[in-house]
Amino acid sequence: MKSVEPGPSTSLVEVTNISSHGFWLFIGERELFIPFRDFPWFKDASISAITTVELPSPHHLYWPQLDVDLAVESIEDPEKYPLVSQARADTYRPSPRQGRRSSPSGRRRKPKLDR
Repeated sequence: MKSVEPGPSTSLVEVTNISSHGFWLFIGERELFIPFRDFPWFKDASISAITTVELPSPHHLYWPQLDVDLAVESIEDPEKYPLVSQARADTYRPSPRQGRRSSPSGRRRKPKLDR
């Protein structure tokens, strides 16, 4: 009996491994590493959210659970995309309006007077 040739791959994009430093993404015939230091949106994401990735076009990736869009080129050469590669997860600063709020209700606390 002769074996049948395997069919074409059904997955155009696949996460192949996740480590504490980032994850590997297999796209077509190549594998790319996505470091968390350059792409901080993924650092605290669940495995399910990271592995649920779509390839809407050959040069565009989308993670629906995270609402993250990336150009494949930004992974291949992050230096060309400084707004992406220099972003850090720990740089969150509340807007002036958010910074004034002290409770979920939005009520302001009375300032403490130093005596």
